[in-house]
Amino acid sequence: MTIAINQPLTTDALRVDGSRLWASLMDLARVGATPKGGNCRLALTDEDRQGRDLVAGWLRDTGLDIRVDRLGNIFARRPGRNNDLPPVVTGSHIDTQPTGGRFDGNYGVLAGLEVMRVLNEQSITTEAPMEVVIWTNEEGSRFVPVMMGSGAFAGMFTPEAALAARDHDGISVADELTRIGYAGDMPVGGRTLGAYFEAHIEQGPVLEKEQLQVGVVTGSLGLSWFDVVVTGQEAHAGPTPMEYRRDALQTACALVSDILTLAEPHAPHGRVTCGEFRVFPNSRNVIPGRVNFSVDLRHLEPAVLTAMEQRLRELCELCDTQGNNAGIEVELLEVQRIPPTPFAPKLVERVRACAEALAIPHRDMVTGAGHDAVYISRVAPTAMIFVPCVDGISHNECEDAKPEDLEAGANILLHAMLQTAEPIHPTDQAQ
Repeated sequence: MTIAINQPLTTDALRVDGSRLWASLMDLARVGATPKGGNCRLALTDEDRQGRDLVAGWLRDTGLDIRVDRLGNIFARRPGRNNDLPPVVTGSHIDTQPTGGRFDGNYGVLAGLEVMRVLNEQSITTEAPMEVVIWTNEEGSRFVPVMMGSGAFAGMFTPEAALAARDHDGISVADELTRIGYAGDMPVGGRTLGAYFEAHIEQGPVLEKEQLQVGVVTGSLGLSWFDVVVTGQEAHAGPTPMEYRRDALQTACALVSDILTLAEPHAPHGRVTCGEFRVFPNSRNVIPGRVNFSVDLRHLEPAVLTAMEQRLRELCELCDTQGNNAGIEVELLEVQRIPPTPFAPKLVERVRACAEALAIPHRDMVTGAGHDAVYISRVAPTAMIFVPCVDGISHNECEDAKPEDLEAGANILLHAMLQTAEPIHPTDQAQ
């Protein structure tokens, strides 16, 4: 699309280049590509560094100024006419799950890049500056806490605590940032954002099932993460009769079975997942002496989430005191809590209005997944834009999305950001 320079610019006519957006996504997907068509770019690995280098290079080529903070968050700034105004920001993350897909997080970053490319091509200046951000360690697969970069930016925990976090091999965030060359010198947080938009695949089946292209996200389910440690006693699998065993795995399995029923009374927003297990000593002919497993609870209503947490505690305490678990200890450790999060009504309405103006089929919805937007909403007006993913599958190598849906979401992002940053027509810029 070309807009004649000597004609008044109508920003309503602007559209992203969907084929270019798709090509950028596919180019990034080659970094850390897996045999089944997905991606493995764990935070602060060599693959993450390569992905950062690639995307940061595209952002520089678009004329954006790159800054990196102490936690490795990357901010790419496009100046406005009044750079004293707080920036209108978009972004997400490019780290992935161990068997992740090509779109989770990546779409939000590259949709932001595409917005900036379009504005440059059409010589549009905005009143406020605009930024694209790449947040560090959103997935939490290698380092805990999850959504690390955005959480530290929002003051949910200190940068020092994040930098001190270690992976299962004992390697710290601080050391890995230095090793890959992304230990920046800019302070983490402490500055005002005018607005934050995040485009993302839905990671669920609703939009595809209802044949809609966009979800207008009104807020996020609350999240509570726990670790459960079940301790028994390892012993030889052959000589030890069943009745004399202190089998931590047997107790853990029974406990997990009960925990997985926690969400049943709290439909449709209740969620419970036990997704990570570590068995010690993890040997074929040794009775497990210790099992660590994770519990992920989610709900939209604070009171219900609290009730689910209380029931989890009761199940663990009951298991710890039951006679048939003699010699077995059960410990419940709280890892992280994120309360239910409503997004900024004015920005949500802006996303909704842009979808209507562009005649893109849409619906309101909440997100059940954690996103950087959830933390940033604590310090800035925030909204999210969802697009469908095939079969609702994410955190999986077969994660997929349709180019036309990705383009539709990026067009809404473009117009929502423009309206928030107040575009200046080329004919007005000399005034």
